[in-house]
Amino acid sequence: MQAPPSGPPWDLPVVEAPLVFVDLEMTGLDATLDRVVEVCLDRVVGGRSVGGISTLIDPGERVGGAAHVHGLDAAALAGSPRFERVADDILAVLDGAILVAHAAAWDVRFLVAELARAGRAVDPETRPGAQLEYYLDTLALARRSFAFQSYSLDSLCRELAIERGQAHRASSDVRALRAVFDRCVAVLAPVSVRDLWEVRVGERRARQAIVDACEAAVKHGAAVTVTYRAARRAPVALDMVLLEVLSDLDPPGVVGYQLPGRGRRQLRVDRILRIEPATPAEN
Repeated sequence: MQAPPSGPPWDLPVVEAPLVFVDLEMTGLDATLDRVVEVCLDRVVGGRSVGGISTLIDPGERVGGAAHVHGLDAAALAGSPRFERVADDILAVLDGAILVAHAAAWDVRFLVAELARAGRAVDPETRPGAQLEYYLDTLALARRSFAFQSYSLDSLCRELAIERGQAHRASSDVRALRAVFDRCVAVLAPVSVRDLWEVRVGERRARQAIVDACEAAVKHGAAVTVTYRAARRAPVALDMVLLEVLSDLDPPGVVGYQLPGRGRRQLRVDRILRIEPATPAEN
């Protein structure tokens, strides 16, 4: 997959980048037929909301679909605007920002379809500020960060002691989404938003920032603390001296010895969550 374009917002630190947390509720699962019935977009910079939109949507002829999931039947949606009435507001919130969602491909697929039906097709040539080709997915971030049985938003909130709110309602889901995102960022300690995009679980892709940190540790020879999460296991902190980065492997590996016993270890770089200098007491 081609990487996001260089420069801002992707190469900004996470605390400086404009992020738009998104959740949609729909009448079903087919973006070519089903329609959006609720949207919530929360634009955040540095942990502070700086804009957004939250509204019910009249889906037209498919009103009432999936009401058993989100409770939005014809009566609840009566008098709500059609999507085309809020399309420009949605594009304004997204302008120049990075979309963040849970299982984000679904939300992006529906958002693109609704914008196209509203005559606001997202084309990088004509709407470069609203490009939706690249986004962050908290499902992928959580799968790398934590060893849980399930990574649904409900399960993550339960495991991480996050107040869930009303499930399958857009504004509650966005609040939960933001909290999950913050927990993932705390674990992964990214150097930029691009660093988070490179968390591609299932693609055996190593984050370039982690590769660079491994190479720097090899060069300097100082002890480091490597936070590592093997498959289906919780993260562990390993005090190590790194000796070599095996860049010819797929994914890359790193070899070193573990302190204090100096046992040899070889780790997959794509499973390293972060690397930090070891404190003197740990050397």
